[in-house]
Amino acid sequence: MLYIGIIAILVILDQISKYEIDTWLIEGDTFPLIGEFFHLTYVKNRGIAFGMFQGKLDIISILTVTVILGLSYYFYKNNKKFSVYEKLGYSFILGGAIGNIIDRIFRGFVIDMVDFRGIWVFVFNLADVWINIGVILIIIDSLLENKRKKKN
Repeated sequence: MLYIGIIAILVILDQISKYEIDTWLIEGDTFPLIGEFFHLTYVKNRGIAFGMFQGKLDIISILTVTVILGLSYYFYKNNKKFSVYEKLGYSFILGGAIGNIIDRIFRGFVIDMVDFRGIWVFVFNLADVWINIGVILIIIDSLLENKRKKKN
């Protein structure tokens, strides 16, 4: 139940951030927060990560919903076996995936706004951040598990 709450909070935070950007900026607008290093930039992404598969919304949505359902089932069935890191990892991945599929279904695109110009050219959103945090948590858990196995 705790992890369902975490997923819900992550989805809500993602959707609030997208609503605010959609209300506050017009597509293409950018607002510098830290010089030329960090901006909020309104981008409508009709693809997936890094803008790949632009315009393939139907296929992307079907695949995303399938992955969300499969991952949710896997998480539910194996929850008792998972460590806290794994549970948090899957919660973050699901929260991010659900946040982005909400956009695809109800808007027809995903709103991106996090623009670290000092690092790279891609603009992303909180849901993308949640997914990456989730993957990192699962990798950390795997590394810790391997370390524990080597000790024994």
